[in-house]
Amino acid sequence: MASRQSNKLIAPAREQWIVGHEQRGIPLARDCSEGGFNFRLAVGIQNSKLLAYGTLCGGFLSDKWLGRPEPAALLGADVDEDGALQLHDPFECLEQRVDVLSGEVPESVEVREGPVTYDVDVRHGQKTGLFLDQRENREAAARYARGRLLDCFSYNGGFALYLARHCEAVHAIDQSGDAVARIAANAARNGLTNVTAADANVFDELRHYERSNERFDTIVLDPPAFAKNKASVEKAIAGYKDINLRALRILQPGGVLVTCSCSYNVDEMLFLQILAEAAADAHAHVTLLEKRMQGRDHPVLLTVPETYYLKCVILRKAA
Repeated sequence: MASRQSNKLIAPAREQWIVGHEQRGIPLARDCSEGGFNFRLAVGIQNSKLLAYGTLCGGFLSDKWLGRPEPAALLGADVDEDGALQLHDPFECLEQRVDVLSGEVPESVEVREGPVTYDVDVRHGQKTGLFLDQRENREAAARYARGRLLDCFSYNGGFALYLARHCEAVHAIDQSGDAVARIAANAARNGLTNVTAADANVFDELRHYERSNERFDTIVLDPPAFAKNKASVEKAIAGYKDINLRALRILQPGGVLVTCSCSYNVDEMLFLQILAEAAADAHAHVTLLEKRMQGRDHPVLLTVPETYYLKCVILRKAA
């Protein structure tokens, strides 16, 4: 167990982190009604993190914790939260498990991100229930979204719901019945009547849209990590090229593609190369509008390249 000194490092470090981010203009939540944010732990544990939804705190546990102080100890009495969860990542060679460390933790919490309110499953949702690292990218995408929107790998509908107010019609796709049900519920919660969702395989649906000559004005591709290790990079390249190629084919001239990769093993240069090859094969002339990354509350350490994992590229197809 960590010492009391280790415990006392967390609260001041957290407050310093919050104040520093607010001074730099990064909006953070301090109550359950407004947003969520992530902050990395002090004491040199740079690849594990704490996640806060208002006054609910979660410790995200990866194999980087092995041989280090227990996060339960680091989430000590000096961390003032209504409740605390410890989430074990099954993709990091650990048993999948969610433990309540302190207080009362509900099955879900309400989180507001700008104009959208989400019901977030903190216990059973992927990772921490809502991909907060895409928050600033959703804000950026809203500047370009219009017309018919197709949101692929939608999960809980983060992009679909955030962009819905800018679009005539929104269709979200995810291969999870639970996720699709939550998209529908969150759309109803926000009074969004232009959002539909389908439980389907994105690869198959993109091929179907291409064959049926369906066209969209805005497309979002936010797939899970295709390359979880170096051995899977070649297969990941094929997957990223396939979805981006087909997306560009069904994108209306003048339309916008927001395409992402959260695979650390596919770096920015490689991802841009994949996109260039997909555009060439789709006979599409595209303009690079923005190159983006994970939100500023998921900092990149120059000496730890693994911390730069999320690439978000916004492209416009020539009219």
